[in-house]
Amino acid sequence: MSDSLMFNNDAYVLLETDRPEQILTPAEMFAKLQSVVIKFADDLPIDVRQISGTDAQVQYLLDTSCELDLVPGEYLQWYAVRLEK
Repeated sequence: MSDSLMFNNDAYVLLETDRPEQILTPAEMFAKLQSVVIKFADDLPIDVRQISGTDAQVQYLLDTSCELDLVPGEYLQWYAVRLEK
């Protein structure tokens, strides 16, 4: 059984093509992914497209992924982090 602390996070580190690293709250990260899912709806991986609803797709990405290749040469990567031990 996995430790539930492993899934606790305070923030996300976001890396985007040609942009500096950002630290986002979970709500900000959700909103960022939500805008990306809406903008690139037809280009999402098939497992994400099969999920019904934008919010469910975003939650799936947060739970199972840490990267999206948007278009050739552009990417979005995120990593959950805890700010204190």
